[in-house]
Amino acid sequence: MHIYKLGTIKDKKQALKTLGVESGGVGIMAKKMELMYFFIKDLKCPAANILKQDALSIGADLAVPGGVILCEKPLYDCILVGTRKHMEVLSKKELAQPFGLKTVASELKKFLAVKDVPTQIMGVINANDDSFFVGSRFKEVDAIAQIKQMIDDGGCIIDIGAVSSRPNAQVVSELVELERMKFICDVIASEKLYEKVVFSVDSYTPSVVEYALKSGFTLINDITGASDEAIIKLAVKYDAKLCIMHMQGTPQTMQKNPSYDDVMVEVSQFFEVRIAKCEALGMDRKNIILDVGIGFGKTLEHNLTLIKNMAHFQVFGCEVLIGASRKSMIDKIISTSVEERLAGTLAIHLKAVENGASIVRCHDVKEHVQALEVNKVLL
Repeated sequence: MHIYKLGTIKDKKQALKTLGVESGGVGIMAKKMELMYFFIKDLKCPAANILKQDALSIGADLAVPGGVILCEKPLYDCILVGTRKHMEVLSKKELAQPFGLKTVASELKKFLAVKDVPTQIMGVINANDDSFFVGSRFKEVDAIAQIKQMIDDGGCIIDIGAVSSRPNAQVVSELVELERMKFICDVIASEKLYEKVVFSVDSYTPSVVEYALKSGFTLINDITGASDEAIIKLAVKYDAKLCIMHMQGTPQTMQKNPSYDDVMVEVSQFFEVRIAKCEALGMDRKNIILDVGIGFGKTLEHNLTLIKNMAHFQVFGCEVLIGASRKSMIDKIISTSVEERLAGTLAIHLKAVENGASIVRCHDVKEHVQALEVNKVLL
């Protein structure tokens, strides 16, 4: 007899089927194989004690600070630990409990309903002279050539913008932005390149966005996070998808001492409000994509927290985008130039996909396609 410790099993049902487990037991066993963790912030003390006992009674647990048993404070942060099966039981059991536990049950149900979706690669083209990575800057004819190369390399989406959003980026007029985009949009329309790949317009200027949508673009990448109702209305009018990004401040101010009481809570609340705004204006939630905005008003620690806990944002029922390509957070981990950050980029993006991201926005399409294909086999 031999025994060895197994690593991560992504497709638990398939592993059980391969083993020869009877069909009726596959679903049951798979739920027992998936360990889940939930951070619960500001749980009322009586609720923490009740949830602790309920969790222990079924083989799960609730990690709580000292003092909970004596209710020394009114509110506590806790970590709930258990298998998927445990969470299913608790999501029903806590519906009958007071002190806010009905809300806990409701939130658990939302997380349990999340489904995996295929990963898509979004290539980046910057039609300007100001973007932080020189290798992403392409204009007119060169931009078209790069678009075709990204299609050949396996890109699913191509994101094109004419205004840099790097820290302290120069402000560009509407007319200049539109002029930079027109040639590219016109060729995409005339050559029907939109039949080969999804095109995304990286802009929050209504006139530029509408010109792109009329040219065959079907996604709006809005770094201001749907702050302008005109952008939402354009998405509804053209039945386009809308990517809502979180940013603290503006590109000119965002990295001047960004701070949060809890970055996960504040970004999550931001998405809640903006999704509700979009739905109120007629958008279908399935057409909304969420981007936590790596590097947009965040320190290294904020970025790492968001990446490590990216699975949380799946609870909104929207696709989740990760965009850390060649960003300065890599330099803060290991000193390196923008041109040498591909390896760090791949490491971040692979972890983000593992944690729930389904769209990867990057400068290096071919390398990402290869890395994700290999990673898929390893999981």
